[in-house]
Amino acid sequence: MKPIVETFPVGFLEVNCTIVGCPETREALVIDPGDEAEKILAALGKHRLRAVAVVLTHAHFDHLGAAREIQETSGAKVYIHREDLPLLENLTAQSRSFGLPPPPPPEIDGFLADGRSIPFGRHDAVVIHTPGHSPGSVCFAVLALGKVLFSGDTLFREGIGRTDLWGGDAEKILRSIRERLFSLDDETIVVPGHGESTTIGHEKAHNPFVGQ
Repeated sequence: MKPIVETFPVGFLEVNCTIVGCPETREALVIDPGDEAEKILAALGKHRLRAVAVVLTHAHFDHLGAAREIQETSGAKVYIHREDLPLLENLTAQSRSFGLPPPPPPEIDGFLADGRSIPFGRHDAVVIHTPGHSPGSVCFAVLALGKVLFSGDTLFREGIGRTDLWGGDAEKILRSIRERLFSLDDETIVVPGHGESTTIGHEKAHNPFVGQ
């Protein structure tokens, strides 16, 4: 049975939060719970799912605002890439730069690394390290979904993540996209951290920031 999937925007900056659940065990993965914990918990409840893992594509404040409440409510473990720990440690400065209050930081239970699998029920999500938007930016592929990529703020529809924030690197993000993401099948659906979905093939042909 294919996993249950629901993606919806949360928070002031409309981060795409995704729930991916195992229909057999009812265990779920939550990707980028940026805010509105009640909305996320309600979505889990609607599908009769229990979060066992929260995975962050990166540690910018708008992608993790509800992580701690979900962690405390469900007992889910929270994972980020180790290279984004300095971002997590500076949530107050991050938030204040946008004129917003800082979210409560989650407890980090483990670290993401390129090629690592994070299990939920009978399924798992595979980590693809794509530095550039931040040092520890990652994408996730849930193999049971087929050709689907959750790209965080690395790749958007006809856009790429900002590199003018702390730890951003324009050269690295372009390398990550060209060498890691553009090696995927053109039919791969890309679910970004903000905005509408796209495909790898569309971005190869139409993304003005990447080129070939």
